[in-house]
Amino acid sequence: MELNHDFSLSKEHFDILVAGGGIAGAAAALEAARHGKKVVLVEKSMKLGGLATLGLINFFVPMCNGRGKQIIFGMGDEFLKLSLKYGYGDIPADFKDGRIPEEILKKYREKGELPPRLATEFSAEIFALQLLELLVQAGVRVCFDTIISEPVMSRTDPGRVEAVIVENKGGRSRIAADMYVDVTGDADLLNRAGVPTVTRGNYHSYWCFMLTLEDCRRALEAGDIRLAHSKVTGGNANLYGGGHPEEIPLYDGTDPDEVNRYLIANQLELLSRFKDSDHRRERDLITIPGMGQFRTTRRIDGDYVLQEDDIYRHFEDSVAVMNDFDRRDFLFEIPYRTLVRTGFPNLITAGRSAAADGYAWDCLRVIPPAILTGQAAGLAASRAIDESTPITGIDIPRLQETLAAENMMIHFDDADVPEDKGLEAPHELND
Repeated sequence: MELNHDFSLSKEHFDILVAGGGIAGAAAALEAARHGKKVVLVEKSMKLGGLATLGLINFFVPMCNGRGKQIIFGMGDEFLKLSLKYGYGDIPADFKDGRIPEEILKKYREKGELPPRLATEFSAEIFALQLLELLVQAGVRVCFDTIISEPVMSRTDPGRVEAVIVENKGGRSRIAADMYVDVTGDADLLNRAGVPTVTRGNYHSYWCFMLTLEDCRRALEAGDIRLAHSKVTGGNANLYGGGHPEEIPLYDGTDPDEVNRYLIANQLELLSRFKDSDHRRERDLITIPGMGQFRTTRRIDGDYVLQEDDIYRHFEDSVAVMNDFDRRDFLFEIPYRTLVRTGFPNLITAGRSAAADGYAWDCLRVIPPAILTGQAAGLAASRAIDESTPITGIDIPRLQETLAAENMMIHFDDADVPEDKGLEAPHELND
């Protein structure tokens, strides 16, 4: 294979290569850079944020336990606040310093109502620019419009990645690093490096933004720009498959033919909603997603696979706590082992390709937990370099200590566990 060795990145050696510029990738790269590492982030699109921005899923799902207590902190909380700095969106006013005061919660109980959850929409485009500013200021080398083709594996150290082959306007080249973080969202680097992976099908879902004169009137009257656009769909199946047409097989987001089947079917269905020329001056389609809006495609078969019945279970190697974004009270600790696979000494993952099954995968893949696992992965890769050890052999207590110092909740408070620990609880969002 001939490589263009004049491409500037091939002349440098990086401490850490982050494959993918989604929300988890941004967190991993930022964390590693803050710990003094030379980091390169490779992103195939033209902006950061992944599904949160490019994919138009511009919603920080609930980050609390549903009883007025914030659960997700660390870089998840940092990114939430960042997203609201220049763009639209607000968290519920009842939340003060990470919780709803008891006197306010009492009023909800007296009325027989549930308190609001800590969640918000945000401006996808502005947030993408803010993420870029964060990474550039931290010294991360950001490489847009660059595709990772395949890893170059060591011939003497099984499972070790020596470099990755990339392709962009400069041609085909290679980038070498000591540690690699796969946050492609589809476990592409892991899979091509031989790491065992698991795939799952996806429903017929496709959300886009539209603009109507009526929306503009409402926004002007309310003085709220977010009301100026609304959602329009191609397919509109929800998280649990409701609305998925029986005649359409689930989509495999790791197969190119399947990706094309998904995009063509959804885009043509979307077009059908605008074939009303009588109203063509009253509405417009603002934008369609720049990537497939797949919820789960492929993930690592990690050293531990999180299960739904792991709710309220403590793990010695927990790196973060997440709440269920849809059901109140449900709390999970995220084991470090969900991010790694023994036998691959310099590979780690995060985000929606972390190891979880069934509904636990749905909980782990969304924006706030993806940020948390990205932060943990970036720190772990840094620690592996500092400790001269495989990624699976780092000092976990030391990792936890640093994350806790960075405002990450490592273990949940048992006082927040309800007396009834059953899995039956109402789903509220049905995204």
